[in-house]
Amino acid sequence: MLPIYYSDIFPIALPEGHPFPKDKYTLLRGRIGAHWADRVRMEVPLPASDEEILRAHSSDYLQRFVSGDLSPREIRRVGLPWSKPIVTRTRYAVSATIAACRAALAQGVAVNLGGGTHHAFPNRGQGFCWLNDTVIAARTMQAEKCAGKVLVVDCDVHQGDGRHDQ
Repeated sequence: MLPIYYSDIFPIALPEGHPFPKDKYTLLRGRIGAHWADRVRMEVPLPASDEEILRAHSSDYLQRFVSGDLSPREIRRVGLPWSKPIVTRTRYAVSATIAACRAALAQGVAVNLGGGTHHAFPNRGQGFCWLNDTVIAARTMQAEKCAGKVLVVDCDVHQGDGRHDQ
């Protein structure tokens, strides 16, 4: 069974006409469940801990993100409105990437349907990304002695602002 992790069950509210296609995660999970339910094991992991997040982000930024003590400019840079549900969903999306890494190392392959939030910097979010799940997961695998160097292949279809060396 292919392990697939997801976090779309934690809804986030976006303004009408917002360009972020948040429904794509639920639609994708539904398609997979409808066509390959007998070949996959879908689950929601536990939320990412502060310890895991702090492997890639400053404690000041994490505290401000969790509490909502962000400037309007910081929120605009991310492009998503801040809310407590966004914090919750972000923690679960990050932990889904960590869980997928662990499962892939154990079984050879695994999937996170809502990962790839690699645009966030250590001290700020950016480009629809509050936290950098890619770096958090890589550093967690390193901290757990499961990986040394980690190669990230960024297949985003956009111009510029790819993964930043952290």
